[in-house]
Amino acid sequence: MNDELISVGLFIDGGYYAKIDEKLRTKYAMRLDMGRLQDYIRDRIAERKDVPFADCQITESHYFRGRFKANDANDKNILLTERKFEDMLIENDVVFHYKHLREVHKKGGNTVIEKGIDVWYALETYELACIRNFDFVVLITGDADHEMLARKLKAMKTCVLLLTWNLGDHTSTSRFLQEEASWHIELSAECAADPQLLKMLCKSAQV
Repeated sequence: MNDELISVGLFIDGGYYAKIDEKLRTKYAMRLDMGRLQDYIRDRIAERKDVPFADCQITESHYFRGRFKANDANDKNILLTERKFEDMLIENDVVFHYKHLREVHKKGGNTVIEKGIDVWYALETYELACIRNFDFVVLITGDADHEMLARKLKAMKTCVLLLTWNLGDHTSTSRFLQEEASWHIELSAECAADPQLLKMLCKSAQV
């Protein structure tokens, strides 16, 4: 057994996380439990590094997403849902980073525009990895735009764990991103191998 403390930085693409959560609600009437997900990440890394669970710590957790302004969210009847989600992030020590969404009116209907989140995600992840000197950086995303982020982190000798959950077209993972990751955990495959894992990572959507 190695006698060392493992520092982990967790960085969540909020748009990707929301798509997974929505698919879980639709398919299983369940939703992700952030605390359980964090414990699962710690457990897998501790096992890989051959250290006790207590010696593997997520020292930073960050969530990035576009969000409607308060009045717009209230008009769409999603303000309370957003606040409850933020409560869950706070309870699990996840720092959230938001930029306002813009809604553009066109002849065919309204289009919601999210600008700058992917760049912010990459810059913040890279900067914090440089400052905190994480042993592992965990990326929850499937976006090909983060391929170079994974490559730069590896150049710093940081192990990049890509955590994904392929539940359909909108949650698919870029092949280029997979190839750049030091280690890839695909949760749909993990749940197929262990039927109890879904219940371990999720809770009822009614709770």
